[in-house]
Amino acid sequence: MSIATGFVGTRLSEARRARGITASDLASMIHVSVQSLSKYENGHQTPRHETVDKLSSTLGIPRQYFFLAQRFDDSRPVFWRSKLTAQAGDLDRASVRLDWLKEVVDYLGDFFDFPALDLVDFDVPSDPLSISRDFVEDAANTLRSEWNVRRGPLPDVLERVEASGILVSRIHVNAEKVDAFSQWSDKFGIPFIMLSRDKASAARQRFDALHELAHILFHRNVTHAHLNNRATYKLLEKQADAFASFMLLPEQDFLDELYAPTLDGMVSLKERWGTSVAAMIMRLSSLDILDDFQSKRMWMNYTRRGWRKGEPFDGKTEKEEPYLIRRSFEMLLNEKVQTVADIRAALPFPVDDLEEIADLPVGTLGAPVHERPEPVLKPGIGGSQGNVVSLSDRRRS
Repeated sequence: MSIATGFVGTRLSEARRARGITASDLASMIHVSVQSLSKYENGHQTPRHETVDKLSSTLGIPRQYFFLAQRFDDSRPVFWRSKLTAQAGDLDRASVRLDWLKEVVDYLGDFFDFPALDLVDFDVPSDPLSISRDFVEDAANTLRSEWNVRRGPLPDVLERVEASGILVSRIHVNAEKVDAFSQWSDKFGIPFIMLSRDKASAARQRFDALHELAHILFHRNVTHAHLNNRATYKLLEKQADAFASFMLLPEQDFLDELYAPTLDGMVSLKERWGTSVAAMIMRLSSLDILDDFQSKRMWMNYTRRGWRKGEPFDGKTEKEEPYLIRRSFEMLLNEKVQTVADIRAALPFPVDDLEEIADLPVGTLGAPVHERPEPVLKPGIGGSQGNVVSLSDRRRS
């Protein structure tokens, strides 16, 4: 077969990373040498069409994806919740989904104006190491006021985050140590937040979203060097955790409703406050309501009740959902601005990944009926030539 002219090697590397497959394993799967695969990826050799077909079927990636021009590359650091403990391959798989999200947004940008970026300017110290706990708490109180949340529980977090001009997506990472991550984009001039669907309860997802919001608000000028320093990274994570805690559990409001600093007392507030018992324990410890001994016993009882595998109400409370990207696709389809075929031609990613990134119901971007193969009557049969047999009209006997 002929050479696949127009093949984009970086797309192959991206697809392989998205599937968590090593170059050696993929080369073995499609029966080529590791050297050849490396040349495909770095653009030093173009594969034949039959090889592209093997890559497509092996990776579960549409063939046309490998011919899609690479659009942009953001150099800003990504903030990972579990960078120190996560496997590099897991971070790689998640990172590719972030790149795909940006391509989705780039496509939608031809049709829609998203909410303008509207973030409070907190006059953050230029040195992230000098951000104090008091600064973080004051910022949380200010933001709650800006969001018109004066007292009590914080309403829908994702709604307010998206209204601030931040785009949010949720994906299955299939990795225990990867929870959520975020990045400021040079291309779009806005931040993106990716949340994990794998294990996060509704309460955990709210905390994760606010944790990432803290990175966006406080750590915009943080460099790769900062994140590669273990001590600095831990401090930045601590600041983000504190911000999420302050946002969800403002001191006086929380204590006014907590009838007793016990596990049962905290469970009674969980649904109303949309906050995990684990986060409440941490908050009470930070307020010195629980001393070190009490906190240790509290965590022992927490573990004894089996709550590390899931707290009460975790399966009952519905998770908040991102809206903007999903609604954009719905409008394109409902208003007949684009067809499913149009969307899939412009965004030739795996359909299940595309639907997940866009928070669309499974099947929304599945193959339209007119794209499915149909049997055709032979000429002269049935009184006319070329009649299509409609299987859906067949009656049951």
